[in-house]
Amino acid sequence: MTSNRFRVAPAAALLALALGGFGGTAFAAGEAKNVIFFLGDGMGPVTVTAARIYKGEKQLAANPGSLTTSERAKLAMQQLRYAARVKTFSRDGQTTDSAPSMSAYMTGVKMNNEVISMSAETLAYAADGTQFISGENSTCAANNGSAATTILELSKAAGRSVGAVSTTRVGHATPAATYAHICNRNAYNTIAEQSVPGHPNYNTRLGDGVDVLLGGGKRNYLPPAVNPSSKRTDGANLVTAMQAKGYTYVDTGSALDNLDATQVGKLLGLFSQSEMAYELDRVNQKLDQPSLKTMTTKALDVLSRNSKGFFLMVEGGRIDHALHGSNAKRALEDTLAFDAAIETAIAYMEKKDPGLANTLIVVTADHDHAIAFNGYGKIGSPILGKVVDYQTGALAKAADGKPYTTLVFGNGGRPNGSASSQVNSEDGNKPWVAPARGADRDDLSNVDTTQDNFLQEVGVNLGTPGAETHGGGDVMLFASGAGAKVFKGTMDNTKVFTKLREATGL
Repeated sequence: MTSNRFRVAPAAALLALALGGFGGTAFAAGEAKNVIFFLGDGMGPVTVTAARIYKGEKQLAANPGSLTTSERAKLAMQQLRYAARVKTFSRDGQTTDSAPSMSAYMTGVKMNNEVISMSAETLAYAADGTQFISGENSTCAANNGSAATTILELSKAAGRSVGAVSTTRVGHATPAATYAHICNRNAYNTIAEQSVPGHPNYNTRLGDGVDVLLGGGKRNYLPPAVNPSSKRTDGANLVTAMQAKGYTYVDTGSALDNLDATQVGKLLGLFSQSEMAYELDRVNQKLDQPSLKTMTTKALDVLSRNSKGFFLMVEGGRIDHALHGSNAKRALEDTLAFDAAIETAIAYMEKKDPGLANTLIVVTADHDHAIAFNGYGKIGSPILGKVVDYQTGALAKAADGKPYTTLVFGNGGRPNGSASSQVNSEDGNKPWVAPARGADRDDLSNVDTTQDNFLQEVGVNLGTPGAETHGGGDVMLFASGAGAKVFKGTMDNTKVFTKLREATGL
């Protein structure tokens, strides 16, 4: 459990105290010995705005009159002192995927799509389009690029503690970009091996290892002998190998809750076979998985004890997956869970480092999505609802005389004739409620578009649910604390790494 010495004022009050103090304090470059880098996967500007309004709706429902309207709610991330815009294109893609975009933040190198923390020329595919993987094992050739040093590795070399936390599997593109080097992001088994001290594929730049690794991914760490869902092909048990190196291992939310992480040296937590549950499903189904807020707190319990400092990456990874599915409700719920983790981390560090004098907080996204904020809606309208005309108060109608939702997607997938495409496997196989994309639009007049399994309308049908693409637009970055003043203006994603080094003196 979290130590009592950190249980004081409410998180919101501490956030205001910390951020309010920044107005008269100038933080010089090189002052940040602690860095918490928050990455909302796919969390573009529309998603941030919609989540803020959604938070306001929840606040008004719980405390009527606490806001004039839902639009006036505040996200923790949007209260950070400095802001910037980030260009996200990759070396070979106008629209990036998560691997090179997060790798750009972590290494300062512009890479090809699907590549994780390697040199610029590294290729994820052969000339015939074949991926350099076999199953979930890497087939990358030794002469296919070289490792690019990450900010996590630089932090470790400086004697700082390091960690990565995610609601995806720990070997997914974003967390992997902090500690692994691979030509193709889908080699999950090999990525897992790079995190295991003593393994032949171990990334020796990590010294004695990543100090905290929390998320999903059991199937890449546990062999078939103990895990029937395993993707491992060598029979190796990477969990016991890490325990032999001093790691404390937990695999349920309750186990993490009951762990006094202030007494733990190294911590490995794997809470699902692949990705962890969406926040909406975690809560509604009462799953024994920890929240992102809890994982962040436990990680800080371990890392913040190092007097030399630490680097922690925290990802709200399933924001991206919900957006791929054009399921706005789950995307917004996960964005709010991500924001709660930010608020919690700021409050936690304010106790240990008043005014965040030695702590840098950075919040950004790796890319956008094809989501759009529609119409001339009336103030206070439900963000997941249909557009209500701000003048008449009636449902706004498209040219076909039918209403439309505030949030829509430029492209995405629709259920088709296959049974698997018609249901949500993460919600007890309940059916998707998805307006068809055909010659005529479905009439949404009597459809509850705020229900959990409603899929927003899409402009271009690319297949089944999950087919929606990333967007190529710039994303937002927010920062506060030591060294934060260097994060301003519009920059390439590779420059974020440069500014992290400037702020930390690494």
